[in-house]
Amino acid sequence: MSAMPLEFFLFAAVLGMVAFGRVSTMVSALAGALVISVYKVLFSPFAEGAGMAGLLAHAGREWVGLANLLGLLLGFALLARHFERSQVPAVLPHYMPDDWKGPLMLLVLVFLTSSFLDNIAAAIIGGTVARGVFRGRVHVGYLAAIVAASNAGGSGSVVGDTTTTMMWLAGVAPGQVLHAYVAAVVALAVCAVPAALQQQAWSPIVKDAPPGVRVDWIRLGIVALVLLAAIAANLLSSLYWPALGAAFPLVGAAVWLALLLSAALRRPDWSELPGALRGAVFLLALVWSASMMPVEALPPASWPIALGIGFVSAVFDNIPLTALALRQGGFDWGFVAYAVGFGGSMIWFGSSAGVALSGMYPESRSVGRWLRQGWHVPLAYVAGFFAMLALLGWRA
Repeated sequence: MSAMPLEFFLFAAVLGMVAFGRVSTMVSALAGALVISVYKVLFSPFAEGAGMAGLLAHAGREWVGLANLLGLLLGFALLARHFERSQVPAVLPHYMPDDWKGPLMLLVLVFLTSSFLDNIAAAIIGGTVARGVFRGRVHVGYLAAIVAASNAGGSGSVVGDTTTTMMWLAGVAPGQVLHAYVAAVVALAVCAVPAALQQQAWSPIVKDAPPGVRVDWIRLGIVALVLLAAIAANLLSSLYWPALGAAFPLVGAAVWLALLLSAALRRPDWSELPGALRGAVFLLALVWSASMMPVEALPPASWPIALGIGFVSAVFDNIPLTALALRQGGFDWGFVAYAVGFGGSMIWFGSSAGVALSGMYPESRSVGRWLRQGWHVPLAYVAGFFAMLALLGWRA
């Protein structure tokens, strides 16, 4: 049995510093990315080659994904502000139940939204509504549930998550991931109810909309325009222009084009960008570090390995994990879609949705607090997985 590559220990140290260290999380993430990059250049070849040439080739392969993520994180920060200023969050209490079923309804809406929309956008919209209807006091356990709902909602749809779209493009039929919703619905039920009770006890939902509040339909139209631009760019790059989508960050560019074109109607709140940029740089450093891990193969396909992939997805980028599973073959793709999608919800930096939401709620950037207060998310992951296994069996 070969020794575990040093890169994994370095990455584990970075995650430990981010989670529990007293040093700034930004400094830890950037320093870790630099140390791992230097180590790879000097001592451990990249998959694309050795030395500086390998580093440049690896950066050339990863830059589109990183640029798309940067564009989405910054763009959706402005989008969330547009949505907040549209006054929709202020009027929603008029239509939502006044007790714990109100927070529960919001989680279900996030789940449904994510089935056709990017999970980052679904999480940001959910977080923005939550800030309005809970008077700015959102429980970390409820934030974890928002992320879980956004990741669960896209797990059974080939247009709801990047990983399921990857499977579709690789020849996996949409029906082969659809049954992931069996696990996702169970998982949502398991985590949504305790999370809703947590939130209602922490800061009850506003019972009535403030008098005289009017929806700014132009801002709401801008939100719809930006989201439609993101959906269209994602579908076009996935289905019709895969080569262009692999060479240029179309989705991020589409979001920013829509924001800039609509600025004449309603000016974006540019003051949101510095804070969003700090959060985005932090995430990109972690994603870059994860991309350099020498994960060249997975163990033979089986349901225990699929279950384990979900836990690995809590700390590693789920896109390379999905690519490895597709290359290897033999998996039940519904199980893999659920595992790589929902699994990242168990830790706040395990998915792009979690990191995006942490930009709005910095108090969530604690692994210990996320696990203590969001204890229902790992429980929901396991419950959903075994519910699907019991009801449908392994279909490989």
